[in-house]
Amino acid sequence: MTRSRPTEHEPVLAEWLSSVGTSAAAAVRVPADLLGGYLPLLADAAIDGRRPDPFELDAVRELGRQAAAEGVSARRAVDLYLSAAWRLWRQLPAVARSSDAEEVRRAAEAVLRVLDDAVGVLVDGHQAERRAMIRQEEALRVEFVDDLLRGDADVSRMVERAEPFGIDLGRAHQVALVAPRDGEGTLDRAAIALERAVVDRIGDREVLVAPKDGRVVVVVPGTGAPAPAIEEQADLGAALQQDLSRRAVPGRWRVATGRAFAGAYGVARSYEEAREALTVAGRLGLDGDVVHARDLLVHRVLGRDQAAMVDLVRDVLTPLDRVRGGAEVLLETLRAYFDAGDVATETARRLHVSVRTVTYRLARVAQLTGHSVARPDQRFALHAAVLGARLLDWPAAPLPPEP
Repeated sequence: MTRSRPTEHEPVLAEWLSSVGTSAAAAVRVPADLLGGYLPLLADAAIDGRRPDPFELDAVRELGRQAAAEGVSARRAVDLYLSAAWRLWRQLPAVARSSDAEEVRRAAEAVLRVLDDAVGVLVDGHQAERRAMIRQEEALRVEFVDDLLRGDADVSRMVERAEPFGIDLGRAHQVALVAPRDGEGTLDRAAIALERAVVDRIGDREVLVAPKDGRVVVVVPGTGAPAPAIEEQADLGAALQQDLSRRAVPGRWRVATGRAFAGAYGVARSYEEAREALTVAGRLGLDGDVVHARDLLVHRVLGRDQAAMVDLVRDVLTPLDRVRGGAEVLLETLRAYFDAGDVATETARRLHVSVRTVTYRLARVAQLTGHSVARPDQRFALHAAVLGARLLDWPAAPLPPEP
């Protein structure tokens, strides 16, 4: 900073201002250049009672920005200015040699006014720079998360970009997606709560929590095995649900977990599994708040080839439309039967009908479709077709026309 005007006292001040600044900087362990022209402003105030010009305060504000950019906290920057002020006051020749108490009082008031002005704009500059840095970090974070989950960015570049976020892409990672199930959930609040909870559980390394596309993405270290134990996945999904409940995050949430995979594309692969698990759970109308990709692999296989799935549903199940009232009653019976482990009595209990009714309906299915649940090969085709119908939302939605 350059002083606005030279004074007759400058030759005297120049002998000790530099040593005052160096001493203060050493005491608080902050670079002395963050003082800029602050000390001459204090000296001018003590000697002449001069207040800083606006452009001089703007220069101090820039020093606050510089402090933030260099990683100096606002508290340490203020400590530097306070330390420099009392050192300057104690050594100021005009004050030390004065016997006029009123003159000393006026000098002290002038110095305190300048100190107040300077510290105020210093903190303003520091806060402004911190806000700008946070916005930039958030922008970089969003861009990094998008590229990481997409999985098609340059590998070497992604490895380099991951380092500031504490992510080692050479290790295995597992992804969980947390999605609101009602209108009461607030995504930002859930993201903050989950980030704190995950850091408390695991630490701040290899952890990434960020909102994306109306969901919260949670990336945590994995085992490195391509197909980890079910218990590990259950632990992550259940733990996140517990954290949401314990921290009183409003709304109902569903957590979907992918499997853990190693390598630069492992995060993207686990994310894709979690995303598909959420989609499949929604289509199947699953009631559980925690779903795991491993448990839905057969549904993912069916969903990958939609044309084959449509053919299967059309060839196996559409004959059920011939009954009065449509296919839904018989289809519901098949769903309940398979969900009940092929036990007619449990199926009857779930449907609130008699066992005889269940037996009749299954016989009617065999008559219409040519597939009986009593024959293993035909039962598998029926079960796969029922799963496909749920994924396609048939018969509520019509099947795509044949090519």
